[in-house]
Amino acid sequence: MAAALYVIAGELSGDAHGAGMLEALLAMHPELKVHGAGGPEMRAVAGDGIRDWVEEAAVMGLWEVLKRYGWFKQRFDEMLAEIKGIKPKVLVLIDYPGFNLRFAEAVKTALPETKIIYYISPQVWAWNKGRLPKMARLLDEMLCLFPFEKPIFEGAGLKTTFVGHPLVDELEEERESVPRDENLVALLPGSREREVARLFPMMLDAARRLHGKRPETRFEACGASAKLTGRMRDMAASANMSELVRISEGGAHSLMQRAACGVVASGTATLEAAYFGLPYCLVYKVAWPTYLVAKAVVKIEHIGLINILADGRLVEEFIQSDADPLHVEQSLSHFLTDDAFREETRKKLLSTASKLGGPGAHLRAASAISRWLAK
Repeated sequence: MAAALYVIAGELSGDAHGAGMLEALLAMHPELKVHGAGGPEMRAVAGDGIRDWVEEAAVMGLWEVLKRYGWFKQRFDEMLAEIKGIKPKVLVLIDYPGFNLRFAEAVKTALPETKIIYYISPQVWAWNKGRLPKMARLLDEMLCLFPFEKPIFEGAGLKTTFVGHPLVDELEEERESVPRDENLVALLPGSREREVARLFPMMLDAARRLHGKRPETRFEACGASAKLTGRMRDMAASANMSELVRISEGGAHSLMQRAACGVVASGTATLEAAYFGLPYCLVYKVAWPTYLVAKAVVKIEHIGLINILADGRLVEEFIQSDADPLHVEQSLSHFLTDDAFREETRKKLLSTASKLGGPGAHLRAASAISRWLAK
């Protein structure tokens, strides 16, 4: 009987990473039966056993999750019932710690024989190192993306493998040999519906201000899905900005390589932009209750991963009320009017992004999971 694997990703970035890992794993184990929840990319690789839930599941912040507690509880119960019926040899959890760590605990109790592997480690080094002993008890192996994470988890007694960042594989496939347009600005408001609703109107206002000072400046934005692209086009129309801002579905990686600079929502896109050497400012805005809770527990100076990797401020971070049109317009103007500053920032971003490791992260992650399937 073919072995079964259950996998959960709850965001578009996790869906992309999961798809790459599953493609490599299925090449090693063509007979493997894959079930779980993810997004369109995982489903395209692994088939109908993957439910596509990421567009609804990808909410950000404690307050947003609490407002949808009933929905998440129902999905949790459905998946737990499903995995109990399947009894997979291995459970792979991809990022998404609020849901996945609770699911790991439930599966550890219900199916003690199932091995639990965490791919893309939760950033407990930033917000709650006290959870490390519990993770060591629940998980059989951690696959981490950053080299500084390995000793943190191993120190808690958790078997840990540094596989490198899968972004390197994914982004290299999309590298283009194109010149940068010195008058093009990228507006990248994120992949979650609520963060787009909070950030894109502000970005449009910043674009309006900047265009008033530099009429030659042009703007492009990318929606992460057809639904979000439609919402962004509606926002631009409401702001009378449809003629000024070109909005396309997808294509963010191409835009990062063509634009002179940009404004990027906090998250995976900030690493992607750094990898392609796009000078940018980072913006972050969530519900105030979520922010206040996070501020009380997060123990790091910067929220941007590229700044954390650099152990210093490479890009400006505009958080909550500072994520406003004036700050963003001023930051973008600095890039557009100071060529030396823009080039220096580009070089520093590329140097820091090189710490993400070399190609092959998906293959290394799949190999680690394969070893558990073979036992």
